[in-house]
Amino acid sequence: MKRIDLIAGARPNFMKIAPIIEALNAAERRGGQLRYRLIHTGQHYDRAMSGSFFEELRIPDPDINLEVGSGTQAEQTAGIMVGYERVLLKDKSDLCLVVGDVTSTMACSIAARKLGVAVAHVEGGIRSGDWTMPEEINRVVTDSITNWFFTTSETANDNLRCAGVSDDRIFFVGNTMIDTLMKHLPRLRPPTCWHSLKLEPQKYFVVTLHRPANVDGEQQLLRLLHAIAEGTQGLPVVFPVHPRTAKNLREEGNNLPSMHYVDPLGYLEFNYLVKHAKGVITDSGGITEETTVLGVPCLTLRDNTERPETITLGTNELIGTDPNKLPPALSRLMGGKWKKGAIPPLWDGKAAERIVGHLERLLLAS
Repeated sequence: MKRIDLIAGARPNFMKIAPIIEALNAAERRGGQLRYRLIHTGQHYDRAMSGSFFEELRIPDPDINLEVGSGTQAEQTAGIMVGYERVLLKDKSDLCLVVGDVTSTMACSIAARKLGVAVAHVEGGIRSGDWTMPEEINRVVTDSITNWFFTTSETANDNLRCAGVSDDRIFFVGNTMIDTLMKHLPRLRPPTCWHSLKLEPQKYFVVTLHRPANVDGEQQLLRLLHAIAEGTQGLPVVFPVHPRTAKNLREEGNNLPSMHYVDPLGYLEFNYLVKHAKGVITDSGGITEETTVLGVPCLTLRDNTERPETITLGTNELIGTDPNKLPPALSRLMGGKWKKGAIPPLWDGKAAERIVGHLERLLLAS
């Protein structure tokens, strides 16, 4: 019998870990020899950003919650490392499986490897090349000490090979976040604002912004919002507001008639909005994957992306952070000239099954 620690720390992790839990449970019912321990680091600690996702995605309560809470990057990293090290010193598992690129991903990987526990990284190998992003540092550090990589694209595979990783440690499995999306498509439900704003399919936009380059500048956020309002030509724009952005909006006192600020939404409600939107404007990497699979036009307000397949194959396009570039791009979309896109290879809802199959071979053969 082998035990795996599944690490979840922040909202993006939950969507990626849920199908792995389901696949491990299915393997156990078939008589498999893998068990897991779910560890929540508490990196995202309020209910809107964490708790509701466990319920909606039917993730079991964590076996352990490190309850790290808020803090600077260094404070969170240190708190997670200390907390997870204590867990391992008391009761060591055979593998630490981390997902994505948040602080918890890097911190638990370091703690595990220092105690001789192997690390598997789901979504390994993705790179933006932008070292101003904390996530890029988390990716590079995690991948530098990872034993086995479960990847989402051939681009990620090539990035790992260029870093000297041998092919026998790279497993191209697909995208577990898309596993979650496909599983829950029938359960998507309209949020309250769907009715209160009288929204109709293909007649509104969704916006999400949270990166400092877009929301921290004194005038940048206001300029972006005006550009969005101009380019969407009076259609409703639904903006579920990240806590960081809410603070800045209150300070700016912004008021645009077509812009509707709503509280953060749960997974099922948010993706209902995305699925039926005319387009999505975002600076999130994960949302570009979901829009690609749903066939929804996506405008990314960043100068780079760690998910190039959403551009080369999917419905995403990099617009940059210059507000002046938004209206022309939105004019193409409104004129029906946006690309159709396709779904990347192995984004078929079965990535978690492939991961568990590889884990059974890797762990049980040792």
